[in-house]
Amino acid sequence: MELLVAYRDDPAGYNMAKFLCKNMVLDGDIFHGEFYDLIIISSPAISADWLDEKYDYDGFVFLSKHAAESGVLALTCHNTGNFSEAKFGGNDKEIAIPHPHIQKAYLQTLKKNQEKFSEFQITIEATHHGPTALKKPSIFIEIGTTEKQWTNKSLCNSVASLIHHVLSKTIKENPVAICFGGTHYPSKFTKELLNGKYALGTVIPKHGLDDLDDVLFSQIISKNKMAKTALLDWAGLGSNKSKVVDFLESTDLEVIKL
Repeated sequence: MELLVAYRDDPAGYNMAKFLCKNMVLDGDIFHGEFYDLIIISSPAISADWLDEKYDYDGFVFLSKHAAESGVLALTCHNTGNFSEAKFGGNDKEIAIPHPHIQKAYLQTLKKNQEKFSEFQITIEATHHGPTALKKPSIFIEIGTTEKQWTNKSLCNSVASLIHHVLSKTIKENPVAICFGGTHYPSKFTKELLNGKYALGTVIPKHGLDDLDDVLFSQIISKNKMAKTALLDWAGLGSNKSKVVDFLESTDLEVIKL
């Protein structure tokens, strides 16, 4: 069973949580449900590396707001981790265990219901921010992009209802791929997630490849044990193309260029 997590002072996360917990039973600080449990925490979700010291679940699904300087409206979903300094939660150069199958099921469900969210871009983001130290898989599901959207209860309820729909069904398992290259909003990998056969583990964007070294690469492989494939945004690897190829040649991963 998954534990859904929302930060009380995050308006989007809190609104989604309040909708989902309406028919759940509160016992202590945990709302218990048939398909998942839920908690509302008093500290930021990006720093919730302590969760599995207190709660024993199969994985963690974080409900959150999404902010972007561009102001482009977006509904996003991403795995967590820091390729360099931990500026927004988690630890330096630490990668979280991804939650690829929930990510794929959720984003595909979101896309099928895009008419409800016609103003929004539906996209994954590259792996970023904390928490990074959890021993179970985790994923962030986010509503962007300004306070107007975060406080829109109708929007938050609509997204939350899709989360419930996904988690109340059996999640299909797909072959998993680690992704290298591209931008923070990686269009090739989003397209693969929506239309292709792969679910996605850690996504290392072009700007994160400068920090890729032996130790970090080994950690990524370790945290993505379920992955059998590496997807490369071949045109989006920049000056680190040969480094990435050399690292991958030391593994048994099938390498596919997009």
